[in-house]
Amino acid sequence: MYHVKTTHRVAPLQLVMAAFLVMLSFFTTTKVMAQNIYDFTVLDRKGGQVSLSDYKGKVLLVVNTATRCGFTPQYEELEAIYKKYKAKGLEILDFPCNQFGQQAPGSDEEIHSFCSLNYGTEFPQFKKVEVNGPGESPLFTFLKEKKGFEGFDLNHPIGKLLDEMLAKANPDYKQSADIKWNFTKFLIDREGNVVARFEPTHDMKAVDEAIEALL
Repeated sequence: MYHVKTTHRVAPLQLVMAAFLVMLSFFTTTKVMAQNIYDFTVLDRKGGQVSLSDYKGKVLLVVNTATRCGFTPQYEELEAIYKKYKAKGLEILDFPCNQFGQQAPGSDEEIHSFCSLNYGTEFPQFKKVEVNGPGESPLFTFLKEKKGFEGFDLNHPIGKLLDEMLAKANPDYKQSADIKWNFTKFLIDREGNVVARFEPTHDMKAVDEAIEALL
């Protein structure tokens, strides 16, 4: 009888410990696995899963976009860069985001139609995501960990306005790696390493030159 009672007392503790070890293994493995961008899976605009390992060997420019933003005309410049370098191995990955002034309203298909009709975009466009906060895409969590905010170009017509607006809301906003606005760009080399971050005020000619240097 004593042996049976001891077994019943120990088993729950063993189960708890086993569950704890499984959870610890999961979180540890997840953290270790995210070595580069190829470890992530995202959703295309129709909801299908896309492994970013499909883009191995490519130079990537990952952009959070919006269709009703002062920076929306950058779609035209992005498409020009895409046409210029696609054959050499560039892919631009477009992630619409409605977190900044709700400037990306509409469904994924409506956003896609807008971009196609107005800017003739042909680079891949993915499902709308959040890039900051509890619901942020794990991909953008990773990108922000690799490259933080380095400041706006205050000589840009919108740069000073953004700086004043964000500083008024949070005087310490520059200390955070959070995405500050639409059309923030992350440049990834052919090995999947995040090598640069460009704020929306960054000169697009410099973005072009940085891409060319990796091709």
